Amino acid sequence: MAERRTAIAVLATCFVLNLLGRGGGDTYAVFLLPLEREFGWARSQLTGVYSAYLLVGAFMAPFAGSLFDRFGPRTTYTAGLTVLAAAFFLASFIGNLWEFYLFIGVMIGVGVGLVGMVPASALLTRWFRERLSSALGIVFAAGGMGGLMFVPSVQALLGLLEWRSVYQILGGLMLLAAPIAALAVPWNTYVQGHPRLRVEHESRRPGEGWTVAAAMGTRIYWGMVQVFFFTATAMFVVLVQAVVYLIDIGFAPMTAAMAYGLLGMLSVISVSGSGVLSERFGARQTATASFAGTAAGVLLLLAMSFVGSGLLLAVFVLVFGLSMGVRGPIISSIATRQFAGPRVATIYGTIYSANAIGAAFGSLTGGVLHDLTGGYRTGFLVSLCAIVFAVMPLWTVRALRDFR
Repeated sequence: MAERRTAIAVLATCFVLNLLGRGGGDTYAVFLLPLEREFGWARSQLTGVYSAYLLVGAFMAPFAGSLFDRFGPRTTYTAGLTVLAAAFFLASFIGNLWEFYLFIGVMIGVGVGLVGMVPASALLTRWFRERLSSALGIVFAAGGMGGLMFVPSVQALLGLLEWRSVYQILGGLMLLAAPIAALAVPWNTYVQGHPRLRVEHESRRPGEGWTVAAAMGTRIYWGMVQVFFFTATAMFVVLVQAVVYLIDIGFAPMTAAMAYGLLGMLSVISVSGSGVLSERFGARQTATASFAGTAAGVLLLLAMSFVGSGLLLAVFVLVFGLSMGVRGPIISSIATRQFAGPRVATIYGTIYSANAIGAAFGSLTGGVLHDLTGGYRTGFLVSLCAIVFAVMPLWTVRALRDFR
């Protein structure tokens, strides 16, 4: 019973810390308009910070894993929260565009990487076995919930205070959380893991021998990298321009914004439920069904470029939203179980980085294709091709296809 309570506490701690990191990171968008008004920077100059944030997060994932493996969760999480606090405080004093990129694009990317899914996965794999996919799904959902909680709250604060004060409030929140993470959380207990899993871990010699180089020598490793990269590419070719696309084809701006918000809400449901579905129906079957849903959603967007129908929009939101994020917990569960051992966080970090690189690539590709073609249809076709490449390893890589 005590072990169960501790496992729940570990899950809750990872959830809250991921919510703080991702929620704080996602607030960058609501500061664009105040900064544009005050400094006169072009929108294209400001939005580039998102790609910087994604790329820094990608390169931080292996480092976060290495830091966790070497120094443990206390150092990793405390460092992440401290960096986030410093970034927000420094952002409140910016006067040049490069400072916005440095503090929000780079430093926030570093901080979010240190408190995100890489250390959380390493901790959860020590406490959950049969329900690992479900536990990872819950923590993945914290990212979506963080955005839903922080973005409207920060937008409301910007209606009352000037943007520099709001950045300082965010910095104060992270600064408050840092000593709590450092001193109040029983990390020594958390890192030991469940007694039964600790015994299995200590007796499983093959798992103890995994290194990054050895993992990279397996097909299952590159299969998971392929799934992560092309999934993110497919999603971000579509998502970054979704609101503008809907407005361009005739929907009211408020309708487009509401549709995008509903996608985020539904993704919280899909992500948190992905583990339960994979445990009941199988990882490959659940992930494949979600890819089919994503492809159906992209086809609906393509159809709306010919006929702008409210019914098609409603079906798109439902199908696409309930498919978002399903693959992340599933692949994370497979990675942490396959490469269990003292270097699991580092290995998983290198796999997880493919997700952020794919997101940055997809975001850039969608914008370039729109500028070259003057429309969105080519981007939708590229997204569909990326979905095919994303689902392939689940059926063609034997170790991944047969993983239990």
